[in-house]
Amino acid sequence: MSSHDAATVTSLLAQRTGTDPADWFLVLKARYGMQVVLQALADTRGPGEVVTQVFTCATAVDPVLVAGLRPVYAEVAPRSVAVDPDRLGVGAHTRAVVLQHTFGIVDGEAAVRLAEIARSVGALVLEDSAHCVGRLARDAAGEPVADVSVHSFGVEKMLPTRFGGAVWVNPALGDRALRDRLVHDLGALPVAGARVDLAARTYRTQLRVLTRLPKPVAGPLRSLLTRARLFDPAIAPVELRGGLAHPPLRPSAWVVAQMAARLPGLEQDETRRAQAVEVYLRELGDLVEVPAAVGPDSALVRFPFFASDAQAAERVLDALARGGVYAGRWYRPALFPGVSDPALYGYTPGDGTLAVTEALIERVVNLPTGVDVERARHVAALVRSALG
Repeated sequence: MSSHDAATVTSLLAQRTGTDPADWFLVLKARYGMQVVLQALADTRGPGEVVTQVFTCATAVDPVLVAGLRPVYAEVAPRSVAVDPDRLGVGAHTRAVVLQHTFGIVDGEAAVRLAEIARSVGALVLEDSAHCVGRLARDAAGEPVADVSVHSFGVEKMLPTRFGGAVWVNPALGDRALRDRLVHDLGALPVAGARVDLAARTYRTQLRVLTRLPKPVAGPLRSLLTRARLFDPAIAPVELRGGLAHPPLRPSAWVVAQMAARLPGLEQDETRRAQAVEVYLRELGDLVEVPAAVGPDSALVRFPFFASDAQAAERVLDALARGGVYAGRWYRPALFPGVSDPALYGYTPGDGTLAVTEALIERVVNLPTGVDVERARHVAALVRSALG
């Protein structure tokens, strides 16, 4: 990859976060960065558990399985849709706790409490900032909370780059042996080869063609291209079976160039998204349940709310679809978009210990934020109409 563009990306991320560029490492996708971190953790500390949530994408749990660790699911807090520190159980076998900023919601106070609980048993605090690239949860003194923070430039994230990720390793990580291992492994990753690079370059065109073809043709063609590694989907079939599509890789020069070109526009993108969030809060706040940690200045990748029940959520989704609005089903079902064997992931649907999470999953709807204010008002009007 281009050393100039890579240095540009790490420098921009460091400027945004008040960190050192030397502590940032680029990966092809955020999930591969997470895999490297968890594999190093398993190798240095032995088998154990990673506490995470089922209100997430399957690709956020696949790295746990690939690293040979066991996912354990905690309840999420309705105010942030992240692991609830008040209901977090950890123990001697806990190797890491995942702090996920779902939809880009950063609840700093809860993050601090979660980190304290994790560190009380020596667990790594692994921040999932896939939905808010370039943002770190911080404590009251302004210091980053996480030991390691993973960021995404991927499909349907903040920037239209579709590929690329970054991992920040906290220089204050107390386990120096683990930190040295992380720095070595992330820095030594091979660069994506020609076939992976080609798939990244042609992703947008291939997706456009596949979505226009009849389903009986598009499905088999998509599968054929994926097996030949000529198409790299947002979620590959193997990633719904507990695996990952590639070994950990650094991004190709082309992907890094896209990251370097788009990152300077992140602030403008965040401003636009925050304006859409403000509209949704104003127009819908009296009608639906919105996570309490969402404020009018929240720059979210999508705006989540919870309808009164699953039927109401479906009415909204149907109305939005008829109105030409792409409304997200993130994260319904659990381990989105639904895994082939929940038991493989250590998840039992209907588990009473996850009653809060599953109730939220049944009712969740999320609205686009990459729209202008007028479009956001139109979307909100469709929601209000659907809910009567």
